[in-house]
Amino acid sequence: MNTDAIRALRHRNFRLFFCGQSISLVGTWMTRLATSWLVYRLTGSSLLLGVVSFAGQIPTFLLAPFAGVWVDRHERRRILLVTQLLAAVQSLMLAALTLSHRITLPEIIALSVFQGLINAVDMPGRQSFLVRMVDGRADLSNAIALNSTMVNSARLLGPALAGLVIAGVGEGYCFLIDGLSYFAVIASLAAMRVTGEHPAPSSASLLAQLKEGWIYVSGFAPIRTVLVSFAIVSFMGVPYTVLMPIFAARILHGNAHTLGFLTGAAGVGSITSAIALAMRKSVRGLYKVIPVVAAVFGSGLIAFSFSRNFWLSLALMSVTGFGMMQFAAASQTVIQTIVEEDKRARVMSYYTMAYMGASPFGSLLAGSLAPVLGAPGAVVICGLGCIAGAIWFWLQLPKLRPEIRPIYQRLGILPLPAEEES
Repeated sequence: MNTDAIRALRHRNFRLFFCGQSISLVGTWMTRLATSWLVYRLTGSSLLLGVVSFAGQIPTFLLAPFAGVWVDRHERRRILLVTQLLAAVQSLMLAALTLSHRITLPEIIALSVFQGLINAVDMPGRQSFLVRMVDGRADLSNAIALNSTMVNSARLLGPALAGLVIAGVGEGYCFLIDGLSYFAVIASLAAMRVTGEHPAPSSASLLAQLKEGWIYVSGFAPIRTVLVSFAIVSFMGVPYTVLMPIFAARILHGNAHTLGFLTGAAGVGSITSAIALAMRKSVRGLYKVIPVVAAVFGSGLIAFSFSRNFWLSLALMSVTGFGMMQFAAASQTVIQTIVEEDKRARVMSYYTMAYMGASPFGSLLAGSLAPVLGAPGAVVICGLGCIAGAIWFWLQLPKLRPEIRPIYQRLGILPLPAEEES
């Protein structure tokens, strides 16, 4: 086996995180599928599917920049311990209401908002803590790729398990399993030994640091361009997941099992993508990869929208999953590599905002287009938007190269000019 592909696991803290998070994420994906199916079972409405997704993500859009400043000021491991505990409480509350047959749409929306508030702090905290778990940047790209592999292995297993559990005993037990699974990652965080985690005290106000982070992100083209592209694809492409219950039930004439297989097929493509990224030894060339895989993602969505065959739909979901994950992981890798350390959490909060902020508005758009154009027509629009974003990013590449090259040389990714001449 090529140990270079799993080199980040040499770091004890990352191994702990990898093991704990692997268990927790299976529960997370079970809850995602169970929530979509529960909302669709209770309402039968594509618009309300979009509303619930919007409610779960809009708090992150509004609060992520402030959370990024706050995370930069505090010990990230302690922050993650609190957010994971609160997430466990949220899932257990959802389980209790569902198992007691008292769950209603307003309660689902309220608990989705609660989870969105947690994610606003948890996501920039977790992403900026990643570099601490691998002791620097040398193995960071591999850690991000392995993290993507972990997420998508869970994405493959979680929905398949959820489909079985929903069919057997109902959605409530998916939420219960998810709530208990959080204690695995809580245990892994508690067992870590982290040095140098106490940030230097700052006399600047929260608003001053927020302004500093915004000036850095908006004025630094290599990061700004990736974030804008990520926001476009998140707005147009990622919300296709909101419409998956409709494809499973109406287009492919299936049930919760069908939804689980479709989600799992996207997970297969995503795992393949993450493994390919883990095999890379350098971030060189990733800026060119980003627009290509965004176009693959969009093309996969358009082709999927025309499929009426279950097996063909599964294959196209794998293509879609590959493009989406390669795009997200490549974008995160280049940002994490070039960002200045004292601004890491703030920059990753904008990355979170681009994903969790743009996609809720996209979810509302997809949910609103589906009754007018049908779910397939809405997904075609999503795919075309991703391709447009890919073209825009490709056109920016000639402007980015002069700024990227000296950064890569300083980090040792590219040889220095003197070395090139020799």
